[in-house]
Amino acid sequence: MKTIRRSQDRGQVQQGWLHAKHSFSFASYYHPEHMGFSDLRVINQDIIAPGGGFATHSHNDMEIITYPIRGALSHVDSLGQKKTLHSGEIQVMSAGTGISHSEMNDGSEEVELLQIWIQPDAPGHAPSYSEMRLDDLPSQGELRALVRPRSVNKPGLPMNQDAWLFEGRLSQGQSCDYALAEQRSLWLQLVAGQLALDSGEELFAGDGLAVSGEKGLKLVQRGAEPAVFLLFDLKG
Repeated sequence: MKTIRRSQDRGQVQQGWLHAKHSFSFASYYHPEHMGFSDLRVINQDIIAPGGGFATHSHNDMEIITYPIRGALSHVDSLGQKKTLHSGEIQVMSAGTGISHSEMNDGSEEVELLQIWIQPDAPGHAPSYSEMRLDDLPSQGELRALVRPRSVNKPGLPMNQDAWLFEGRLSQGQSCDYALAEQRSLWLQLVAGQLALDSGEELFAGDGLAVSGEKGLKLVQRGAEPAVFLLFDLKG
């Protein structure tokens, strides 16, 4: 089964420095039919104005992934990390037993990012932080593994869950096939461009796609702009 979550149907929040679009219920946005997908709990597309950001706050027992689309974000946390995260990089923070952090736009231009939360495989992990340039991760055809289970010794940043996050990039006319193992599901989030499914339906920037009970997924780039997407391989 394939279910499309259109960009315009997401929850929308506009509050001063922040314009956010929520794929799943989050904060003041609540929709009982969109509480998450498998262990994927949050995908927020945030646009942060200069001088804005998320002041110091705390989390526990959540795998938090930040994927910048444009701009640079200043990160400070209780583990002693002081970093500036740019587009073309990715950050994974395992909150575990507790972590405090802030994410601020200290620049003169907007920052756009995807904030992603994945529920961990168990509570009580030790907090941890990691980041990497996307170009330093090897490609596997049109896909590259950005985040992988901590128990797997392969390229990608580790997280405490049996889940994978891939980034896909398709130029004009390129296609991508992804085989789905039994008892697994997929979520696709289209960051930029346009994609066609083998069913003939099309996805546009900001759209999401839930896939379950299928043998795989075939994607074809459409339009003049390259397609950039995130693909989550999840349990269930």
